[in-house]
Amino acid sequence: MGKKWRAWTILLFVGLGLVGWAASRQLGREPLVYDDEQKGLKKQIIIYFSHVVAENTPKGLAAQKFAELVEQKTNGRVKVEVFPNGSLYSDGEELDALLRGDVQMIAPSFSKVTELVPEWQVLDLPFLFRDEDDVRRVFTGKVGAELLRMLEAKGIKGLAFWSNGFKQMMSTTRPLIAPDDFRGLRFRIMPSEVIEKQFRLLGGEPVAVSFDRVYQELEQHKFDGQENTISNIYSKGFYKFQPYITISNHGYLGYAVMMNQSFWDSLPKDIQQKITEAMAEATRWNLEQSKEQNERELKQLERREDVFLYRLSEEEKRKWEQKFAPLYDEFTRQFGSGLLNEIRGS
Repeated sequence: MGKKWRAWTILLFVGLGLVGWAASRQLGREPLVYDDEQKGLKKQIIIYFSHVVAENTPKGLAAQKFAELVEQKTNGRVKVEVFPNGSLYSDGEELDALLRGDVQMIAPSFSKVTELVPEWQVLDLPFLFRDEDDVRRVFTGKVGAELLRMLEAKGIKGLAFWSNGFKQMMSTTRPLIAPDDFRGLRFRIMPSEVIEKQFRLLGGEPVAVSFDRVYQELEQHKFDGQENTISNIYSKGFYKFQPYITISNHGYLGYAVMMNQSFWDSLPKDIQQKITEAMAEATRWNLEQSKEQNERELKQLERREDVFLYRLSEEEKRKWEQKFAPLYDEFTRQFGSGLLNEIRGS
């Protein structure tokens, strides 16, 4: 009986250990460091990278590219596990999860960061960037580094800016060309004070809806329009419900790639260096790839008979800009003109 009892006890503890491991993995809380077929050699560092978009979008592809580069550059010492499509946390939950240390990396849109650092509202201003070269200069230059440093006081290590692309307008029943075309329509927006004010200036009714709920609410006809990038419109099939697309390039959707500061500080210096190198390479790749993907998928939409595209003329854009002028005045009153002038290269 003694031997049998001991055998059952061992099996019970092994079983409980496996259940605990499975549960922690399901919740996204697997221990950060464990031996991965390297017992007695080097411990492998696991980084959970949670994001909310599809794997075939610019952010989804860049996250996977980064994971591959980290594994290569560290010779397998670091493994980045990517969780796309909000499979761990929604875009309304992921920032808190990062601050708690439940995940080590996220890449939220700028709008999410404004809750922590109000100065980041500048990145949601319409017609801030002229073209992709302008975006690259800001994201990878002095201004981008300055913005990322603002995160340190919040317990966040800012790693890079990634691109999704310029935003376009969509609607259900008619093209949106003149500012008056927005009047009385209900628009889905990302949670953002600047974006909310943008649509109110146009006479629309903005409604904040998290990205993971957009498709479902489109199916239910909850709103009349939205703004989004071509890559999101195409990959998520939003055009099926809102086929009128205005190519306006009025705003920019980008992401702040960030890591929990305490976790970053716990990493060996050589690992930090390799991660930094991998991030720089993944960022260069993302900026090129996002531009190409948006251009390629715009051509795909142009071929569809059930999609109606309209390109704003320069004169029509100027009318939109005039409507949005109060947003710039308000930002300058609140934060001064320094950051805005740096971004605009003046």
